[in-house]
Amino acid sequence: MNYETFLASLQKLIGHYTSEEFKQELTDAKKEFFDNTGSLDVNKPYFNLRMHQFYEWYFLTRPMKSYMKTPLVVCDQHRNLRLTEDDLFAIQVLKTNQHSFFEFIKTKNENILVKDLFAGNKIEVFQSDFVFGFDQKEYFQARIVEMNKKYYFLKSFCFHPESAQKFILEQIKLHQKNADLNREDLLLRLNKMRYKFEQYKHVKPELIYTNDNKLGL
Repeated sequence: MNYETFLASLQKLIGHYTSEEFKQELTDAKKEFFDNTGSLDVNKPYFNLRMHQFYEWYFLTRPMKSYMKTPLVVCDQHRNLRLTEDDLFAIQVLKTNQHSFFEFIKTKNENILVKDLFAGNKIEVFQSDFVFGFDQKEYFQARIVEMNKKYYFLKSFCFHPESAQKFILEQIKLHQKNADLNREDLLLRLNKMRYKFEQYKHVKPELIYTNDNKLGL
């Protein structure tokens, strides 16, 4: 399976769980994900990126209320999906996904070398489409999957301003020391902070990237 075929299977799977059958589930999930981050404007340059973030979170991270498991976990139980061999392979690939904070290190031919800020290890990601646009001064959230002994990014990225690095590292260290803390809760919270930062451009980043929230944003 190549990367394009893998993405086609992922799109098919997400499409099933965003269909009319799961209308209420989808509505509830959008409220959870987009709440308190400003209106979602289709004319904004980051609209498509936000939707990739949402759909991957919805399919890979959020347990459905009707199943108490993520769509990824239950999708192979739904016969009406009519899963192909490619789809089944894609499901196994998706189960390898690493959702984390990363630091861009350098480009390496068509590959990108990044550091996982939670685990501390470096990963060489094979994907020429994303070689351009990375900034060493920005930490970013992303999902990486392993397929055919190579690592690939999924399509959701969330880049944070340089001024938020100290706060992000402090939060990561807290989670590293306390196994009871949920990494996905932190990733979602910081994702919301990033778009509050976009929404309130007149506010200093350190007043948004904080646990105090004195401004009540």
